[in-house]
Amino acid sequence: MADLTIPRQPMPSQEADVRNSNFSEVALGYTEEMALAEAQRCLGCKHKPCSGGCPVQIDIPEFIGKICEKDYEGAYQVISRDSSLPAVCGRVCPQETQCEAKCVRGVKSEPVAIGRLERFVADWHLAHAHDKVARPASNGRRVAVIGSGPAGLTCAGDLAKKGYEVTIFEALHLAGGVLVYGIPEFRLPKAIVQKEVDGLKALGVKVETNMVVGRVFSVDELMEQGYEAVFIGSGAGLPSFMKIPGENLNGVYSANEFLTRINLMKAYREGSATPVQHAEKVAVVGGGNVAMDAARCAKRLGAKEVYIVYRRSEEELPARREEVEHAKEEGIIFRLLNNPVEILGDEELHVKGMRCIRMELGEPDASGRRRPVPVEGSEFTLDVDCVIMAIGTSPNPLIRSTTSGLETQKWGGIITDENGKTSREGVYAGGDAVTGAATVILAMGAGKTAAASIHEYLSNK
Repeated sequence: MADLTIPRQPMPSQEADVRNSNFSEVALGYTEEMALAEAQRCLGCKHKPCSGGCPVQIDIPEFIGKICEKDYEGAYQVISRDSSLPAVCGRVCPQETQCEAKCVRGVKSEPVAIGRLERFVADWHLAHAHDKVARPASNGRRVAVIGSGPAGLTCAGDLAKKGYEVTIFEALHLAGGVLVYGIPEFRLPKAIVQKEVDGLKALGVKVETNMVVGRVFSVDELMEQGYEAVFIGSGAGLPSFMKIPGENLNGVYSANEFLTRINLMKAYREGSATPVQHAEKVAVVGGGNVAMDAARCAKRLGAKEVYIVYRRSEEELPARREEVEHAKEEGIIFRLLNNPVEILGDEELHVKGMRCIRMELGEPDASGRRRPVPVEGSEFTLDVDCVIMAIGTSPNPLIRSTTSGLETQKWGGIITDENGKTSREGVYAGGDAVTGAATVILAMGAGKTAAASIHEYLSNK
């Protein structure tokens, strides 16, 4: 029986004025006592609306019920039936718009903290479970997965559990995709990602790094090498820019480059081989999670002033509310309803400021959000020496340009049906390579769907 008197348990975290100068994880995780209290808030609904809001369909009431029984390993096994990355999802999944948005407790009070409980269970498993993973017997059939981000890892894990011999081809020198190059250490420790990857390797998944498919070999050549199916989960790593004057100045970064240098190359460490500018005043253009990550990283690198410059109001910010709140607590300054029109440079072609114009919200556009309209005569100059563009990414054209018979959208996304099947027989795709930049959990859902479709295809072949 649920205890309706227990309030939602807050997440312990580092103090804002301490964490904004280090890269250690901000959220510290529930204690066992807190996890048990939060789990007792769950009503255990038989129709499971929360599971319906989960892109990978985790049986949420069942795993929370296991927590109430103090069977934490049992809870982990329930989650891992449907998710290959529980410790990752517990940290970065936008539960507030998915499973928690469907929670019945949220109608009259606050929803159950499903994501925080998932993190607790996953962390407990990583700390206490030492039994070797049982490797499934091979069925002798080979599948290639391009990209080791959340879509690729999920697809590989689901297929490996069914006995397929899966090889992941990763372009970078570490597996994890956006989980290692895009999301900062203070939100997602890389040791956590590595443990999840190691778990897949224990299932028999092979990971080949430094393999740029489209350069080292093509999708066509993979098929010729004996792979009976290929899953493309190469993400969306091509950054977008505003095409305003000054974007080629020294001190202008794409968020992709900035975050990759920091997260993958550890540019914040003394003596880094790939350093980034330690600027005094930084402007981050954009309002999504990537913009928040870039701004918070710049603050940790020692910037005295960091601005989020976004052309709409706070209500339209696409970032998670938790990330916005954390950014504000850490001293990030929000310049909302402002839009850059030019980046200014000095004689040595370094950034010396950014000219902006104030905006007001007009009628809704195709996305349903009110369209920002410039206010005449409202231009002003923001005093900054570094600008980071975080306005979106699109799929890299390399794979689509080197794969025969692969239909794509005009903007670069691979065209698939609802099961991840592309126009090329035996080739499937999912995640950001199909949709453009989206969330980790949606990419995982696409990988899971494609794995089931690949299994059906090869079973009938």
